[in-house]
This record gives sequence, structure tokens and C-alpha cells, in this order.
Amino acid sequence: MSLSRRGVLAAGGAVGALAATAAGTGRAAASAPGRGSGHGRGRVRTGFDRLAADGYRLLRGQKVGIVTNPTGITADVRHIVDVMHPDDRVNLTAVFGPEHGFRGTAQAGGSEGRYDDPATGLPVYDTYLKSGQDLADIFTASGVDTVVFDIQDAGARFYTYIWTLYDCMEAAALAGKRLVVLDRPNPVTGRAALGPVLDPAFATFVGRREIAQAHGMTVAELALFFNAEFLHENPVRLEVVTMSGWRRSDFFDDTGLPWVPPSPNMPTPETALVYSGTCLFEGTNLSEGRGTTRPFELLGAEGIDHRWAAAANALELPGVAFREAYFAPTFSKFQGKTVGGVQIHVQDREAFDPVRTGIALLVTAKQTWSGFAWRPDNWIDKLTGNTRVRTMIDAGADTDEVVRAWQRDLSAFRAKRRRYLRYGG
Repeated sequence: MSLSRRGVLAAGGAVGALAATAAGTGRAAASAPGRGSGHGRGRVRTGFDRLAADGYRLLRGQKVGIVTNPTGITADVRHIVDVMHPDDRVNLTAVFGPEHGFRGTAQAGGSEGRYDDPATGLPVYDTYLKSGQDLADIFTASGVDTVVFDIQDAGARFYTYIWTLYDCMEAAALAGKRLVVLDRPNPVTGRAALGPVLDPAFATFVGRREIAQAHGMTVAELALFFNAEFLHENPVRLEVVTMSGWRRSDFFDDTGLPWVPPSPNMPTPETALVYSGTCLFEGTNLSEGRGTTRPFELLGAEGIDHRWAAAANALELPGVAFREAYFAPTFSKFQGKTVGGVQIHVQDREAFDPVRTGIALLVTAKQTWSGFAWRPDNWIDKLTGNTRVRTMIDAGADTDEVVRAWQRDLSAFRAKRRRYLRYGG
């Protein structure tokens, strides 16, 4: 496989390769990210920051369309579309909106449809739930030569933006377009992959392919992984622009970057920290905290009392404690009703394992509340990527038994994943 490298002149000096081109089953490589002055504001420069600092050379002579949402911002919180549109060094001609929309006006399971953006006049195309030839036809109709992807991820397999990326890669290949991924941090670090690996029989938009529940990768790393492992029969012409200054051990508040909620129920980086475990409660009849100020940190239902928090605390899970909590969701499950449950308090985020914690909470909820039930459509199987979690919990398995059941598949994923990691630390 061929590898192209481009230099970029960054503020303060030259940094390493700006982009790595990946096609087929081979590997792409990028230089180790630059080091900043340590923790604090401005240490990490995103892929977009580096692209812009280089005068958009990677996009020169191309009609460009961008897949983005409100998280596509600069360090001074300007939206990248608003920055690129008036700049004559780049020919931005279209925007593609994912779930929740380009400007972020839609709730979960919604999008903004096709419209012209009032701020820029650019045509905005709706990509939500579109894939394959249907999405390729949208790229073709837009007239772009290159599709750029820049969206903040949350680090979990069932957070749908990474599957928007996958679908865009597949569609861009079908349409004969190049795809450029501008990297952003994994907000919960890139240290480890955790949880069950998807069984392809359970593929949906909350998990297209076989990756771990908490993948521990950035979107650029995932793009390299997808292209080589899953799209190798018809790979997209892929280039990734890495970050500088990001270390795998960084949580989001280490980066100095501003946080914008990537979706309405992901208000803070602390939400992302627990999300890969507690989103499993979407597959139950309990509230996962939607309609509160602490979604995915508050969990509960009518009839739950102090016994759930006590049972969860008795497990002495590392890095986390559980508080008996009562809340009234303003929308979604139990709207307007006061329910009982727990609030998750992460006390040591280095030690905290969100997926193990999510399983422990499912196990103890079922043990302490007689009303516990899975969603009738077995949505839990789509979230976990298999039937094992549901059937083992129903059979009385404890947390350790459930976690042990996915270790072989997880070890195999971790071995594959290592080939596509682009950052140290």
C-alpha cells in the first residue's frame, strides 16, 4: 500500500506528517503527535486546527463537502463551516448533517432534513440513516470531490457518529470520492478497549461492525481500522489528519479544548465517562436519565428504593460509588413522574471501568427490584452486540461471570486494534 506524507507548518514550527493515506488492507502511519507544554488550555490541536494552519493544502483544487455537527468547532468556539466558508483557500460547497442535524436542532432519533443553511447559504444534505448507494447518490448529487468528516465522538460503539463515518466511507468509495477525517480526542481516553465485541448477526446503526463496546480509539484511528478490516474489498481513498499534543491517557479536560455536547443527552465529558456502560439501560424498562440534567448518571424507575444503591455499593467496584436518588424526568421514560434509583459518582476515573459498572448495575437492579424487565424488542442485544449479557443475567449470573464471557473476543479485538493506533502516552 502506498503512503503519502505531507508536512505542515504549525504555529511555532514544523510538525510531522499532516495526513496519512490508507487504502486496501495495508496500514497507514502518521508521525507521533507533537507535545505541548503540558496539561492546560490549548495543548491539543485538532485535525482541523492543523489543516487550517497549513492553509487547507490537503483540500486545494477540490470541491469540498463536510460531515459535521455543532462539535465541529475551533479552539475559540467558532464553527468550522463558518470559518471555512468565507476563506478563499478552500472551496466548501456542501454540508452533510448526521443524527441531530448539522446545527444540532433535532433530538435523539431525528435529523434536520434537506435545507439551505441560513448563515452561509450552503446546501445541507441529511445523512441520518442513509447508507450504501443511497448515501453515495447524495454525495454524487452534491457535486463534491472530497468528503471531510469532523465530529466529536463519545468513545462507545453505540454512539452513532462513528457509524455515520463508516457509512460515509463506504458511500464515498461507491461514489468515487475521497474522504478526509479530521481527528478529535476520545473524551474518555484511548487507553483500553472494554466490553463485549459485536456479533455481526446483531448489526444495526448502534453497531455496524465487530468492535468493542468501549473501543478506546479516536475517529481517525477507527477510520483506518474500518478501511483495512471491513472495507478492504472496496476501500475509500482515505486520508486522516491527526491531532498534535494528544496522549492516549488524556481525559477531555486534559486537552484544553472546549466541550460542545455532541448530542442533546451528552451534556458534559462526565456523561461520556459513564455512557459506555449505563447506556445499556436503554435496553430496559428503567429510565437512563433522559429528561434530567444528568442523563446516564441517574438511573431509576417507579418502585425502586434504597436497596439498589446498597447492593451496588456492596460490590465495591473500583473508582465509583452509588447514591440513592429520586428524580422526575421531563421527557422520555416516566415523564413527569418521580422515580427512585441511583446516581453514579465516579471518584477515581483512572480506576473506573464503565462497562463492568453498567453490567453490575443491571445485575443488582434485577436482584433488588421485582419490576425489572428488558425492553420487549430485546434492544439490549443490539447494544451489547449479542444475547449473552441478557441471557446470563436472566439465568442468575453475577457480574464477574458476565464479564468473563467476552474476554476471548475482546483480546482478539485489542490485538487488531493496536495496528491502527496513532498516539502514544
